[in-house]
Amino acid sequence: MNVAYLYPWDVVGDPSAPSRLADLGVEAVALAASYHSTRAATPYHPAHRVLDVPYPAFYLPIRPASWSRLVPAAPTWTPADAYLQARDALKAVGLQVHAWTVLTHNSHLGAANPDLVVRNAFGDAYPYALCPSHEDVIEYCESLVRETLTLGEPDGLILEACGPMGFGHQTVHEKTSGADWTPADIDLLSLCFCKNCATRYPDQTRSVVRSAIDRTTTPSPHSEATATQTTPGTARTIAPPLSAEQALGDLADEVRQARTTLTTTLRQRLITVAKETAPHVPITLHANPDPWSTGAFAPLPAGEPNADVLVANCWGDPSTDATRLTHLKTLTNDPQRVGAYVLALPPRPADPEVLADQLRTYSKAGATEYHLYHAGLASPQRLSALAQALTLLS
Repeated sequence: MNVAYLYPWDVVGDPSAPSRLADLGVEAVALAASYHSTRAATPYHPAHRVLDVPYPAFYLPIRPASWSRLVPAAPTWTPADAYLQARDALKAVGLQVHAWTVLTHNSHLGAANPDLVVRNAFGDAYPYALCPSHEDVIEYCESLVRETLTLGEPDGLILEACGPMGFGHQTVHEKTSGADWTPADIDLLSLCFCKNCATRYPDQTRSVVRSAIDRTTTPSPHSEATATQTTPGTARTIAPPLSAEQALGDLADEVRQARTTLTTTLRQRLITVAKETAPHVPITLHANPDPWSTGAFAPLPAGEPNADVLVANCWGDPSTDATRLTHLKTLTNDPQRVGAYVLALPPRPADPEVLADQLRTYSKAGATEYHLYHAGLASPQRLSALAQALTLLS
C-alpha cells in the first residue's frame, strides 16, 4: 500500500484536491487529525499560497466532556471539522483515509502546562514536548486516540510522536547549531529530567550527563569517558563522548531501560484504547529501532506485536535509512508490515528516476509500503515526479 500524507486544509476549499490525489497512484491518504504548529506552502489552493498555523490543533469537533486536564485547541485557519470535510471528499474518489495523529508534540499545551514537559539535565524546559511520564499526558493521548477513532471513523490510525520528544526541534529562528553539539550530546540533551523522570534514573545520572555535555570531569565513578589533563591550574576536561552509551558508562543500561519503558507504557495504553474503540482499524506506528531515539519516531527496540505497520524515517542517506528499515524488519512478525517514510521535498530532487531508485532500495531493505511526504507541500513538478516514480515500480 502507498500512502500520501496531507493536511486537511490541502483539501478543504480546493475541489481539485481529491482527483489530484487519486491520480498520484496511492491507495490511501494519511490525513492529519491532530498536528503541531507550522507554516505551510499551499501551491494548489485557490484561496492562498501560504498558510500560517500558529498553534497545534485538533481537526475534529472538540467535545469538552471527552477530555480531562489537557484539552486540544481548535483551528481558526480552517473549519473546526476540517478533517471530516476532507475525509469525505477523499473517500468520494475511492481513497482510504488514515488518521495521522501527532501525540506528545504540542507547544500550545506544553507552554500552558510547564510541569508536564520534558526538561533536560540542566533544568531547561522543552515546551513543545509533553512528557509521557505524567498521567495527565497519557490520558490526553488516550482521549486523542479515542476521539479520533470515534469521530473521524478512519480506515487506519497512524501514531506519530508516541513517546517523548527530544532536543531536536525546528522552531522559529532556531539558533543552536553553533554550539557544535555532537549526536551523542543531542541524545544526552534529549534525556528528560522532569520531576517524574529524574527519579527513574540511577543516582548521579544528571551530573554525569551535565559533565559529558560541558566536557568537564564527571563527579561520578561510573563514567567511562576518558579524562585528559589541560594546562596546569585549569580544570580537567573530557573528550566528547562517541555515544550516549559511552558517556553514561555503567549507568547506560538502567537509563536506557527507564526511557524505553516509558515509551512502551504509552504505546501499549494507546493501542489498548484503539482496539477497544475500533477493533478492526489497523494501527501504524512511526518507530525507530534505536533505543535512544526521540521525536516523531519513538524508540521501538523490541518491536510491538499489536501494531499492524511499523514505519521508519527515510529522509536521510538512503543506505543508512535502508539499514534502519532492515533492523525494524527484524522486529516484526507475520503479518506485520514495514513502511518507508519517504521524503519527496528538498533536498530530494524532483527526478522520477532518482526517486524510483530510492524506493527500490527501501523495498530491498524490507519495506512493503511507502508513506509519501508530502502531497500538499510538493510542487507540481515534484508531485509529477513522485507519480512517475511509483509508475516505474509497478
